Amino acid sequence: MDSREDIQLMGTQNFTRCESALHSEVEALQWAMENMLQHSPCQSFGTDCKELIAMLKEPQKWPSFATELEKIETLQICFPDFKITYVPRVRNQFSDFLAKTVRIFRRELLFIGCSIPVWLPRPPQA
Repeated sequence: MDSREDIQLMGTQNFTRCESALHSEVEALQWAMENMLQHSPCQSFGTDCKELIAMLKEPQKWPSFATELEKIETLQICFPDFKITYVPRVRNQFSDFLAKTVRIFRRELLFIGCSIPVWLPRPPQA
């Protein structure tokens, strides 16, 4: 999103099952950061997972995620003004819908773009 909170670029990928929901959040952030390096000058990321933000602030308190957090720390170097903010799920309904929708696909799905492709279901109108 830009400074006015207008969507500039969106993406989703259906990952194989992770060990936990928190592992999925970490993997998704890493994926988003890697893709933004290729597709956008984005420096700001949002999440509805407060634990993920806590992990990034104090990675030493999360030793079971050391390898994953090290990868994210390495990626952060590529973003001079990296920031991640908490976005409550009620303000993040569009992203939440995309995440839930791609879970039903039986094959690998990867999407990055400025709008939802025609082959993805549309979110219900608020």
